[in-house]
Amino acid sequence: MFTELNSILNTSPDSFTQGEFILVSDRQTDASFLIHHFLSFYLRARCRVCFLGLVQSFSHYSAVSQRLGVSLAQAKEKGQLVFLEGLKESLSVLLPQESNTESQALDFLRDPAVGLRSLYEFVRASVSGPGAGEGGEGEEGGGEAWGPPVLLVDDLSVLLSLGVSVGAALDFSHYCRASVCSQLQGNMVMLVRCEGEEEEDDGDEEGPERLLKGLTHQCSLTLQVQGLPTGYCRDIHGQVEVCWRRRQGDGRQMQKKLFQYKVHDKGASFFARGTSSAVL
Repeated sequence: MFTELNSILNTSPDSFTQGEFILVSDRQTDASFLIHHFLSFYLRARCRVCFLGLVQSFSHYSAVSQRLGVSLAQAKEKGQLVFLEGLKESLSVLLPQESNTESQALDFLRDPAVGLRSLYEFVRASVSGPGAGEGGEGEEGGGEAWGPPVLLVDDLSVLLSLGVSVGAALDFSHYCRASVCSQLQGNMVMLVRCEGEEEEDDGDEEGPERLLKGLTHQCSLTLQVQGLPTGYCRDIHGQVEVCWRRRQGDGRQMQKKLFQYKVHDKGASFFARGTSSAVL
């Protein structure tokens, strides 16, 4: 968990805004450090977390979280963390001899036409299961009660390379936001990767650029991570633009702040570059 970022976002595990959809994106750099931050943040906040890890193994996320002072293994054992290991589950679907009932969440790999309904049902069951929700009761009355539910996805653009359409991915996000953010007053964090320059993908209607634009209209906070325009620098790893989108009257107010950052082994440093605001 990065205390400097918490200060920028004016939040803490003891006091954070509920019902938020936070969109993280990266371009020509790696924003996964922010996923690790939000994972450790919400676990420290005693939220029930459903984590769709579509990129790395559980052991990878566990090793990084350990350096940030959080044990994913203990969180799983207590029922606080529900983790879908996309790499492992994909093999269960694609290799008949490994098939089992646990792989139903990714059944779109067998037939992309079925869409992401099973994945959504997995998320809904995970965030509304025993012990979920502030003041809820644990399983059989003996489990722990967790705070607002949280959905983390690393990363949603992977679904596009697996044959899922942009429209289906946006529908999945919309339904998850309706359940997690609106109905349960929890939070949602999704990562989307855009590999090239922004202009290069403008004509691709099924690419990550279109997915990013669609999700941007749904979210309340974006963190856009990019490499430095000047190229490699040993002391600065990149820059992140933080953009708040808040409703004000009949329109939406947007405020942006630009920071440079450097990732350390157990944290990250952020350096302010400028601020701007506008009303949409």
